[in-house]
Amino acid sequence: MVAGGLEQLKSPAEEDFDVVIAGYGPVGRVLALQLGRRGHRVAVVERQLVSYPLPRAVHFDDEIARLLQSLDASPEQMPHAVEAYDDQYEWRNAAGEPLLQLEWRGGGRSGWNTSYFFHQPSVEAFLHDKVSALGSVTVLRGWEAESRYETEGQITLHVRNADGERRSLTGKYLIGADGANSKVRQWMGTTMTDLGYFHDWLVVDLLPKEPMQVEPPALQICDPLRPTTLVPGGPGRRRFEFLRLEGETKEEFSSEANVWELLKPWGVSPGTADIERRALYTFQARWCDSWRKGRMLLAGDSAHLMPPFAGQGMSSGLRDAANLEWKLDLVLTGRADESILDSYGTERAEHVRHFIERSMQLGEIICLTDPADAAKRDEKMTGDIAAGVSMPAHPAPRLGDGLHRYDHSGGTLSIQAAVRGADKEGLFDDVYGPGGTLLLRKEGLRNELPEDLHAALQATGVRVIALGTVPAADTAVDVSGAYSAWLDEIVADAVLIRPDFYVYGTAVAGEVPELVQEFLGDLQPTKAADARPALTGSSR
Repeated sequence: MVAGGLEQLKSPAEEDFDVVIAGYGPVGRVLALQLGRRGHRVAVVERQLVSYPLPRAVHFDDEIARLLQSLDASPEQMPHAVEAYDDQYEWRNAAGEPLLQLEWRGGGRSGWNTSYFFHQPSVEAFLHDKVSALGSVTVLRGWEAESRYETEGQITLHVRNADGERRSLTGKYLIGADGANSKVRQWMGTTMTDLGYFHDWLVVDLLPKEPMQVEPPALQICDPLRPTTLVPGGPGRRRFEFLRLEGETKEEFSSEANVWELLKPWGVSPGTADIERRALYTFQARWCDSWRKGRMLLAGDSAHLMPPFAGQGMSSGLRDAANLEWKLDLVLTGRADESILDSYGTERAEHVRHFIERSMQLGEIICLTDPADAAKRDEKMTGDIAAGVSMPAHPAPRLGDGLHRYDHSGGTLSIQAAVRGADKEGLFDDVYGPGGTLLLRKEGLRNELPEDLHAALQATGVRVIALGTVPAADTAVDVSGAYSAWLDEIVADAVLIRPDFYVYGTAVAGEVPELVQEFLGDLQPTKAADARPALTGSSR
């Protein structure tokens, strides 16, 4: 029900939820959609009455495309908002010479294009429609978190609207997806690792009146006189970013008159484009040292911030959501011990650190404003590019310590490729649905897994799929050979893939039961310890 622009709860009984989320940006929406689709009762509190109508993030990668695919929101389902990018991301010096080429062409390991540019308000609206269709999610707009009260079994969030009305929402967990100035983070009192990176950039989003030709479409100009970024902003849109130089005041630099002056060298004028948005940002690099305290957890910008040069800010926040959601689901349904939530922060903090450091590394290249330093940079980097030195599209780090084995591939991102099932051919998740998977190299390996272990594994939401020659409900034909090649690469006959697409661990023939038992034990560490036989004899 909607009154005064607010979605209202229907009765006092509906004040009780499984999860309460503070913040309804991309991370809050995806978390609400994931949990709501699993049947959990979710409340989302957002202090703004309406969604922010202007673009902020503009890029995501193939891993996030797979996450959106799992929510029936793949890039192909949002052509009005998302466009695939199939070119290099090139960095040039003031003379126009290439300094660095990031290979953003072709497909990534998750089965989608390496890169996509998108219009954030349109994507958020698409996701909101899906959230609204769920009877299990309640979105409260215009309500701001004021305080919280935590007990052993639940946490209560006290909220207030602009009219001074107050209400209380109770859940088992409170997720702070409430941005860089997170109130939930303040309540947790966590310290932050801050790498001391501060640069002011003016972000300008344009609606061109005619197509703008930039080659390649994603370009960094490493000119010490004015470092500049040019990237697509989603279908029919362009983004420019300009570094604020020493001596330029924030007010004058971000004025509309100055924006047109900055755009003039690029042939952009009021006659060729409209300014959709202009905003001055201070790019930062930091992450939380603790992501959980009791029943409070953090995700997205509330947990980490990074410069945008690798295009991984929002993607990192959505990785948080994917990591947290499946663990919360298991805990809420009693299929896993609450202690597995401690693995969320340790896994994600180490993982996001690599993306922050890559973003800073790229920022150090472009933000040089001293001509002598820039000349040294240009000499080294033009030499590197002549020698064939290149950089991958984005890092592929291992998760930090947590809920995975420490074998060859535990904690790394799995692949997704085309398969043929019983009645369908396509990407793996489209054929078999999203979720965890124990993937076996051949059908005969199923015989290694006793019925009780098979049933226990399936009860956690992990299905068993074998590669074979005849497609079936639990047998996939590896149409391109990608999965066989991957198993060769990771030296495995079986790989257990978590619902967030990361590898729990691998096994060779004869060791599949051990892999499954270890996974089940990690989900229920107390029960697993109780089930172990007592040790006898002396120890040393």
